[in-house]
Amino acid sequence: MTKLWGGRFQKETDRLVEDFHSSISFDRRLYKYDILGSIAHARMLGRAGIIEPEQAGEIVRGLEEVLDDIEAGRVEFSVGAEDIHMNIEQLLTAKIGEAGKKLHTARSRNDQVALDIRMYMKAELDEIGGMLRDLQSTLLDLAERHIDTFMPGYTHLQRAQPVTLAHHLLAYYQMFRRDEERLADCRRRTDVMPLGSGALAGTTFPLDREYVARQLDFAAITENSLDGVSDRDFAVEFTAAASLIMVHLSRFCEEIILWASAEFAFVEMDDAYSTGSSMMPQKKNPDVAELIRGKAGRVFGDLLALLTTLKGLPLAYNKDLQEDKEALFDAVDTVKKCLLVFKPMLETMRFKEDRMAAAARGGFTNATDLADYLVRRGMPFREAHEVVGKIVYYCLEKNITLEELDLARYKQFSSLVDEDVYEAIGIGRCVEARRVPGGPAPEAVREAIRKARQRLGAPRG
Repeated sequence: MTKLWGGRFQKETDRLVEDFHSSISFDRRLYKYDILGSIAHARMLGRAGIIEPEQAGEIVRGLEEVLDDIEAGRVEFSVGAEDIHMNIEQLLTAKIGEAGKKLHTARSRNDQVALDIRMYMKAELDEIGGMLRDLQSTLLDLAERHIDTFMPGYTHLQRAQPVTLAHHLLAYYQMFRRDEERLADCRRRTDVMPLGSGALAGTTFPLDREYVARQLDFAAITENSLDGVSDRDFAVEFTAAASLIMVHLSRFCEEIILWASAEFAFVEMDDAYSTGSSMMPQKKNPDVAELIRGKAGRVFGDLLALLTTLKGLPLAYNKDLQEDKEALFDAVDTVKKCLLVFKPMLETMRFKEDRMAAAARGGFTNATDLADYLVRRGMPFREAHEVVGKIVYYCLEKNITLEELDLARYKQFSSLVDEDVYEAIGIGRCVEARRVPGGPAPEAVREAIRKARQRLGAPRG
C-alpha cells in the first residue's frame, strides 16, 4: 500500500514494523472526531481561499459519506494505512478522487491527533460527569430514606460513635461530588483547540483557527504550536481524576463487601448483582463489588503508564505519544463500566436496619456521649475521659452495656451522674444531639440533602 508519507522512501515498510507501527486497532474509536475535525478544517480552507470553495464542499460531502459508511458497517479499516487519520483520508480520496488529497493542506497528523483526542475527551468527560451526577442523585434518594436508620460509625474498623446510614451515604456523595468537580475542571483545560499547530511550527498558510474552534465548539485555541502538538496534560489529569473515582468506588465496595458478610450482616445483595460458588451451594458472593475494587488498580496503572510515557519526551511530537491512547481509552472504559454497574447494585441492595441499629447500640459507641454528659455537669474533659474509661472497663468485666449499668454503680464512679444519664446516652439522643452542620443529626442531614439537591439542580460548569 502506498504511504501518504512515502515520497522520501525507496523501500517498503517491513511487515513486522507495519504491524508494530499501526494504531488502527485502538484509535479507530476516534473516527467520528477525526471526520468532524476534517470537515471543519476543509470548510476553513475553502473560506480562507487556501483551496477552491467548490473543492472544499466536495471534501465535506465526501467526509459525510465516509462517516455514513463507517457507522453503517461498510468500512474495513486497513492496518497498512497505519492509523484512523490516514484510513479516513484514503477512504475519502477513493470516494472523491484528487480533491481528497487537498484535505491535508496546512495540517499535520500531529495537530490532527491532538485535536481528535481533545474532542473525544470532551465528550467522555461530559458522559462520565453525567454518570457521577446520577450516582449522587441515587445516594441522596437512599439517604433520604434512611435519615433515622442508626448504624455504628467506625475508626480503625472498630465501633466508634453512632451515626445514621444517611450520614454515611452522604460521605460518599461528597466524594463523588468532588470527582465531578475535578472532571469539570479537567474539561476546561481540555477545551482548547490545537489544530493549526502543524507538525510543530504552525504553517505558512493564512489559517482562521478561531473559525475552526467555533465550528468544533472549543472555548479557546492553543497559544504555542510546540505545546499544542505535544501537550497531554489533559489526559494525565483525566486519568488522575479517574483514579480517584476508582478509589472512591473501591472504598465503597470494600464496605459493601464487609457489610454483606455474616459477621456484619448489614446488607443483603440482590441476586442479580451477586454470584455463587461452583463447590459451596450456600455461598452468595459480592463479586460485582469485588471486581470494581479490583479494577481500581487497572486505572492506577493507566495513570502511571501515561506519566512514564511523558516524563522523558523532548519537544515537540514523538512517536511515544501513540502510547497515550490505549491507557486513556482503558481508563475511560473501566470507569464507565464500573459506574454503570455500581449504581443499580447500590439501588437494589437491602439494608438490614435492625441489625445496623443493634450494632450501633453495641461496642460502647455512646461512651463519648457519657463523657460529654459529665463535662456539661462541670467535670474537665480529660478527667471525664478517664472516668468513662473506667466505667467501660467495669462493664466489659460484667458483660453489660452502659445502658444496663445501674445508677448506684454509676454514682460510685462519679457523684455527678443522675437519672437523666440514661436519656443522654440513648443512641437516638446521641445522634440527635450532633446538630453541628455536617453532623449526623436528622436536621443536619436534611439540610445537607437539601443543599446537595440544590447543587445537582444547578447547571454544570
